[in-house]
Amino acid sequence: MRLILPIIVLSQFLCTSLWFAGNSIVADIARDLGLGQDFLAHQTSMIQFGFISGTLVFAILAVSDRFSPSLVFFASALLAGLFNLGISINDITSLQILLFRFLTGFFLAGIYPVGMKIASDHYEKGLGKSLGFLVGALVLGTAFPHLLKDLLQGFPWKYVIYITTSLSVLGGLSIFLFVPDGPFRKVGQKIKLTAFLSGFKNPDFRAASFGYFGHMWELYTFWAFVPIILASYNALYPAANLNVPLYSFAIIASGGLACMISGWISQWYGVKKIATLSLLFSCLCCLASPIFLFSSFPMLLVAFLFLWGIVVVADSPLFSTLVAQNAPASTRGTALTVVNCIGFSITILSIQLVNSLTGMFNSQYIYMILAIGPLLGLAALLKKKPGKKTLMVVS
Repeated sequence: MRLILPIIVLSQFLCTSLWFAGNSIVADIARDLGLGQDFLAHQTSMIQFGFISGTLVFAILAVSDRFSPSLVFFASALLAGLFNLGISINDITSLQILLFRFLTGFFLAGIYPVGMKIASDHYEKGLGKSLGFLVGALVLGTAFPHLLKDLLQGFPWKYVIYITTSLSVLGGLSIFLFVPDGPFRKVGQKIKLTAFLSGFKNPDFRAASFGYFGHMWELYTFWAFVPIILASYNALYPAANLNVPLYSFAIIASGGLACMISGWISQWYGVKKIATLSLLFSCLCCLASPIFLFSSFPMLLVAFLFLWGIVVVADSPLFSTLVAQNAPASTRGTALTVVNCIGFSITILSIQLVNSLTGMFNSQYIYMILAIGPLLGLAALLKKKPGKKTLMVVS
């Protein structure tokens, strides 16, 4: 069915709009509850922690390998949307918000990696291109709440929550009604508590995974702090008057197109090569950030952030492709899930580290620390393996 991939992509976009729904309205929540700037980092870390916990449970129980991935996606979309809606409860406390963010993240584990599993069950050839569109949808979904926030100025912040919850339900229904289990799906019948580790015996799988881990050290911290960077610039140069929600959306969303393009061109130049180049360019952006973050020319800052927003995520679908290709077929869904679990665990460390350094050091240089991940990822990807061929690429 030719519409399978567009439906998966659209559903991924709709459901992952839950991810940064809280981030887009964090200033309003902080104002209403009298919270400090640290709440952004805590809220972001909590949804990441929920996602990590969910991926670990899904991986150990091999949920997407033992049960219909479409059904798992549908149920997760409904539950994630329900807990996202919990933020809109009247007289909510900060602890309750963090709990609801955790639970939303937990069930996002049944959406993002399971969506990749569904795509890999339908497409063996051209998987890099397919996952490029899928991760591009995740990026757009992640950015979308910032656009909603800009469009809904003058309305209560709860409207962002109502809309993203509705989108998640619609995305789950689309998968359930129109996307059957794929022809390349292999069902895992039993729970094997060590199955989620089996892929790491393959050196190509390890290299792809470690490259992905380095990429994740940088990615979500950059996304989380884009509004902070823009707001800080406005505070330093009030005349700039940058539209923080709109620019935050555009900068993050630009990576969605980059994912689609990188997945497409990887068919000709190779998945590993394009992933490595993207990781290298994003590393250079980390190192060059002090030059641009406090430039007196606002459009120079914006142009740099757009470039960074493009290269920081262009490699994401390619790493997912390499992981999926080199994982054991019977545990592919579990392998994708556990790699996601480890990768998102790394994001919490990075987010909290950057947050803790804010105010302690000159903020012009803080984001250079994000280069650590890409540097380690590049070392893993470029390491020569005696007697081994390079990672499989999409033909």
